[in-house]
Amino acid sequence: MISILFTIIDFAFTVYQFMVIAYVLMSWVPQMRETGIGQLLERFVEPYLAPFRRFIPTLGFIDISPIVALIALNFAHSGLRTILIKLMQM
Repeated sequence: MISILFTIIDFAFTVYQFMVIAYVLMSWVPQMRETGIGQLLERFVEPYLAPFRRFIPTLGFIDISPIVALIALNFAHSGLRTILIKLMQM
């Protein structure tokens, strides 16, 4: 049971990381955000990025908050993986 949960959570984190990366890359082509996929990504990704954007200032024209958000997401993913691995070993 825990191995199935592990696989699902691992897959969900991986998909979300790719969603964040795709959303950030879409900012280089503003017309992409107006497409259906762009709006879908905005609906899922922007609520996660918004708190990081509030607290991390831009460096000139460069917004580094998505990088920090991806690092935080990676830490959460690693932490949750460690917990699930420990539970699987019990």
